[in-house]
Amino acid sequence: MCGPELNEALLLVGRIARPHGIRGQVAVNPETDFMEDRFSVGRILRVGPPERTREYEIRDVRFQKGRPIVQFAGIDTMNDAEALAGADLWVPEAGLPPLPESTFYRHDLIGCDVHDMQGAALGRVSGVEGPIDRSYLVVDGHMLIPLVRGICVSVDIAARRVTVDPPEGLLDLNRGHGSPRKKTERTRKNTERS
Repeated sequence: MCGPELNEALLLVGRIARPHGIRGQVAVNPETDFMEDRFSVGRILRVGPPERTREYEIRDVRFQKGRPIVQFAGIDTMNDAEALAGADLWVPEAGLPPLPESTFYRHDLIGCDVHDMQGAALGRVSGVEGPIDRSYLVVDGHMLIPLVRGICVSVDIAARRVTVDPPEGLLDLNRGHGSPRKKTERTRKNTERS
């Protein structure tokens, strides 16, 4: 089956880095906190750009140095694997399970209003960047705010609001940087520290 259903939201869970070996395996750079689930034998992943993905079933997987080495059904040679290099890997957003309390998907933060401790509006979250242990909010496409408990003191997804207590000068130093990327499936606990 090719392509997502009309208006189906997809979440990025990884990107194929390169072929691995000569039997069609690929090394994946993960973009999810749920690697063992998202990259499990029998799992169907959407491969390619979101507007025209193709479904592939995982036939075999192992983990090496923190990333999945995946064998897709029908990808049996190095040439087959090379054709997939650089391709994005997606899952439908609709089938995601609920998260534990005080945990949220990164994409849930996009569109949240950001306020300081005094209630002043700083902007709206336009993206979440960086690896899970060093994530930051991109506010209005240019302001970067570390997504750590001491700075992001309150995250209320239902109210679409993030309250921050940035250290002196942080907002001025970070103006003019950052660019939103694709939605990913990474999560963030507001109780974690980087």
